[in-house]
Amino acid sequence: MESQEVKLLGFWVSPFVHRVEWALKLKGVPYEYIEDDIFNKSPLLLELNPVHKKVPVLVHNQKVLAESFVILEYIDENWKQCPLLPQDPYDRAKARFWAKFAEEKILSDGAWRAVRAKGDNREKALGSTIEALEKIEGELKGKGKFFGGESIGYLDLALGWISYILPVWEDVGSIKIMDPTRFPATTAWMSEFVNHPVVKDSLPPRDKMVIYFEKVIKKWEI
Repeated sequence: MESQEVKLLGFWVSPFVHRVEWALKLKGVPYEYIEDDIFNKSPLLLELNPVHKKVPVLVHNQKVLAESFVILEYIDENWKQCPLLPQDPYDRAKARFWAKFAEEKILSDGAWRAVRAKGDNREKALGSTIEALEKIEGELKGKGKFFGGESIGYLDLALGWISYILPVWEDVGSIKIMDPTRFPATTAWMSEFVNHPVVKDSLPPRDKMVIYFEKVIKKWEI
């Protein structure tokens, strides 16, 4: 049996790190967590991830992997218990598609831009975020508790940040994105996700997130 020597370099509030942690916990893989200050990057991080110089970084038996989606797939293929990606090739491809879509349209170019922007730029970003969430709402309807049915899967981990970071961004930015009447399936999924034992026990403190994002948003206003 292959050794379980696993280390994860992360940053406490990073949604990319948390999705990897959740995957390891769901599969029952023991790991050592190493906190790294992304604003004062350690020599270890720069050595292990010289290309992007970002977290997460997974080290398994001295094999180094970066980028959270790449790491998720590695974890899923290396530890077969509690599969994350669907078994059907078409369903796997769809899960990857929606994960990439949400990363680009809701996280990077959507909600994160909306919370930092002003005036017309904010309205435009809000509009595109809500439009993208409508697509996610349609994909989620009729699926059960999670995107994968009754158990958390790859797409749930990819979109998990919506359940706990997006409400903080709404408060910090004084914006409204997640309307329960408009997104009933997504709202129900958010509640199921944050209350899952693996997720609930490892969420960053909300008050600490508020302070952190208030500082970051002031610094990175656009």
